[in-house]
Amino acid sequence: MMKGYLATKGIHAAETRIGSMLKTMHQPYHEARRQGACNLNPIPYQADYMGHKAHMDQNEKLAMFGVTHVLAIDGFSKKVVAHSTMPIKNNLSIFEDVFRPAVLAYGMWDQVRVDHGKEFYLTLFMQELLTSHRHNLEKRPYLQTSSTSNHIVERIWPEVNNRVNYPLKTALLHLVDQEEIDMNDSLVRYCVSNLTGQLCQIGLTRLVESWNAHRIPGKGIPNDLAGRGCPKKIPQELLPHAVDAADLYSQQLGSSLTIHSTFGVDPFSTEQDKLTVENQFAEQYPDISDLFSRAVNNDFAPYKQALLFLITSTQRNV
Repeated sequence: MMKGYLATKGIHAAETRIGSMLKTMHQPYHEARRQGACNLNPIPYQADYMGHKAHMDQNEKLAMFGVTHVLAIDGFSKKVVAHSTMPIKNNLSIFEDVFRPAVLAYGMWDQVRVDHGKEFYLTLFMQELLTSHRHNLEKRPYLQTSSTSNHIVERIWPEVNNRVNYPLKTALLHLVDQEEIDMNDSLVRYCVSNLTGQLCQIGLTRLVESWNAHRIPGKGIPNDLAGRGCPKKIPQELLPHAVDAADLYSQQLGSSLTIHSTFGVDPFSTEQDKLTVENQFAEQYPDISDLFSRAVNNDFAPYKQALLFLITSTQRNV
């Protein structure tokens, strides 16, 4: 992963050299990685080419703080083709921010695999609606299996948890334990979800870029294996935006989907009040990526201070 991250920055170094440096600089991480290297799912399913099968899954390790990750990964190349961080998993958000951009960028997958969650209903509806535009029409357009059977996706979540979720969760749990934040307060919930979600998106983007550029032993680099994408591409007009797709879902199936899912309640009565808080926060913390970088290196104080500043500033301006 570090080799992949360095590659995204134009730095190319041998794996043995990187490994020896990491072993010296971060001995606890190295030891944890060494002991957990074999804790992988045994035999994944077979995907024969880019676009054969795609997996979509959600990660809710930070759900209690208003952050949920959703990503889509190609089964053959192991390339993460789309990802998003949202307050609460939602059909329209998943379709708009994950499935739609993945298909427009890479093409139609022959089969989309998900778990049995209701949050994928709109995605599966559109996948089935566009079934004739796939490369291999003999396969079912989608398959719902238990989470433990989504082998390809499950292998990346430990990386997300260790490199993004757990450091921020540690800081948040400490704030809760010290009674510095009250997660029963709607305004606090809104602020926690807002800032933490932004930091998680920064971390997830970094991780995905590194993952897609790292070498998988015995297989290759996901970016290279993905090649030109799926065999079948579709024009943009066949894939409407989420609101229009949801209307089509309602018309054909006779049931409606939740348009918006929020964590807490937006406390601002005017856009000007919201802009005032955003400007105050930006003046105090012009680069929030630094908050994330320090938190994942066990320096939680800046993130905690920024969150408390945001809550206080919001309370003053609503």
